[in-house]
Amino acid sequence: MSDAGTTAQTAPTPMRGFFGNGLFKDPSVRALDRVGVIDVGSNSVRMVVFDGAARSPAYFFNEKILCGLGRGMTETGHLNPEGRARAMAAIRRFALLSREMHLTSLTMVATAAVREAEDGIAFKNEVEAATGLELMIIDGTEEARLSAQGVLLGWPGARGLVCDIGGSSMELAEVGDNTVGRRVSTALGPFRLQQVPGGKKGLRQHIADTLGALRDELGADHKALYLVGGSWRALARLDMERRGYPLTVLHEYAMTPRSIRKTLSWLEGQDLKKLRNDTGISPERIVLVPLATVVLRQILNVFRPREIFVSSYGIREGLLFEQMPDALRARDPLIEACRHAEAANARLPGFGRKLFDFLMPLYRNAPPDRLRLIRAACLLHDVNWRAHPDYRSESCFDTATRANLGGLDHKGRVYLGLALMNRYKNTGTDSRLTPLLKLLDESEIRQAIMLGRAMRFGAMFSIGGPDTAGALRYFPKKKLLELVLDPAMQDLFGEVAEQRFGALAKTLGVAVKVRTGRGSTKAAPLPAAAGTQAG
Repeated sequence: MSDAGTTAQTAPTPMRGFFGNGLFKDPSVRALDRVGVIDVGSNSVRMVVFDGAARSPAYFFNEKILCGLGRGMTETGHLNPEGRARAMAAIRRFALLSREMHLTSLTMVATAAVREAEDGIAFKNEVEAATGLELMIIDGTEEARLSAQGVLLGWPGARGLVCDIGGSSMELAEVGDNTVGRRVSTALGPFRLQQVPGGKKGLRQHIADTLGALRDELGADHKALYLVGGSWRALARLDMERRGYPLTVLHEYAMTPRSIRKTLSWLEGQDLKKLRNDTGISPERIVLVPLATVVLRQILNVFRPREIFVSSYGIREGLLFEQMPDALRARDPLIEACRHAEAANARLPGFGRKLFDFLMPLYRNAPPDRLRLIRAACLLHDVNWRAHPDYRSESCFDTATRANLGGLDHKGRVYLGLALMNRYKNTGTDSRLTPLLKLLDESEIRQAIMLGRAMRFGAMFSIGGPDTAGALRYFPKKKLLELVLDPAMQDLFGEVAEQRFGALAKTLGVAVKVRTGRGSTKAAPLPAAAGTQAG
């Protein structure tokens, strides 16, 4: 660490040799492997086991202990004795659990507290003697790179500055074009900041000087800021509380500089104990929030981002991303997660693609972002079929809005949830879900309902796939929706199918025509509805 408390590096350093064999050795079994990561941080020790689709990992196991290894280290130079004992107990437990789970691989890394403590190497040796596992101590720039790669795991198109705050350090890294660029490690972790002299004024000046020195290295023109780390997540949860925000999913939560500044000012007059009770933030975490607010104010002042996002993905997900070949990294995490969900839970895996192709005439002019959500909805349209029929639509909504899905912002979650809800029912929404609809405008709500009703018809039209029974033709200027039936399959268009086709047309506000390949029926007008042209 330099006198200014920072270290910098301008180019990625490969770690594949450092970490040995790839986490997933054989691509053909990649989706079936269980891969463990133990992250020994300055504040917490966590074990995560990834399971399922590699590009959008599912969390088979996730447990953390807030040990506080780095608490008081600035004064003593040593790991916190109580934190060290708690960390050792947690690591021993995790080592035993990893054996019980028969993991394909297990990687254990230590960050700022262990790498900087005078007794860090002794702690490493104690861990390895007690567990038989290797504890790898990574430097600050590698920590920055891995955290940034975790962001890229969930945001393939992320472009801006990643900021990962831990207990004893804070890392910054540039991301863009699915790669990590310049990166630095600073001593701006809350445990370190507790020891800065000069009171509040001295603290603000120290943070401003440290970040100001980095402006030339990292640049100040970063449109987006991606926040990684428990203290940032706590601040985001408090921002939700102040705003009365209806969807308390932290991953991909978006804030503006103006909004977060309002929250930082609002916090100055709040009772943290009451806020902890209202939000569920842990006592160990919330005591660090006041220091984190001072840091974030200065980050906003120095780097001036225009958008701020929260990432639940960090160093652990970065370790997973590290081992992925470029072809896998290029895949869409949302679509991969939906494919995995369909393969694991749908009655007819593979049907979602047929449904998507069948509905495409409705979306000829839809932009790529919308088509992506439509594809995701088609893949997820049947994954909740085992739920009780009375609650199936609500279960679908929860799947989209609450599930661990990467590459999906909050508006996208609600859009998907509303579409999937309408895939199973034609009337209204549950009153408890109404506040979430405020995240969408009226046009987006109509579009989601229309997609749901399109899936509701297409999913039941033919079990073999709607494309085997007929094809849709959509003429928005003529306000006409046509269904062309395969002559051999026309009996599939029974009463229920006719009703659902009619409901779709009514949502679009168009007339319908149903014909076979050899003839046609007269176009039938439907009552105008609060619909809109698809796409």
